[in-house]
Amino acid sequence: MSQTHTTDATDTGVILTETAAREIRTIIDQQELDKDKVCLRVGVKGGGCSGFSYVLDLTENQKDTDEVFERHGVKIICDPKSLLYLNGTTIDFRDEIMGRGFVFSNPNATSTCGCGSSFTA
Repeated sequence: MSQTHTTDATDTGVILTETAAREIRTIIDQQELDKDKVCLRVGVKGGGCSGFSYVLDLTENQKDTDEVFERHGVKIICDPKSLLYLNGTTIDFRDEIMGRGFVFSNPNATSTCGCGSSFTA
């Protein structure tokens, strides 16, 4: 059974900044999803420029084995295998002149690609 974690000074897991959480809530509203049921699935998959690519998805499907985190009113789910690579990762959202999108700061990555969407662990 999954456990829900809340943010505190000693907690790790997947961290979502307030800016990123606000953008997730905006997307949920724009897509008219049920904000009480939808979760942000965070994961990794093989591929990308550096070996692993980040995965972000809005879903209502949660598995019993998923780890669950609550950040700024957004429920985040992550499978245990991905969490090995993502533990301590901060997800932020940037809206800048050079582009807008989610940015990952992963302390487990030994190198990242130039586009910032993949990494090597």
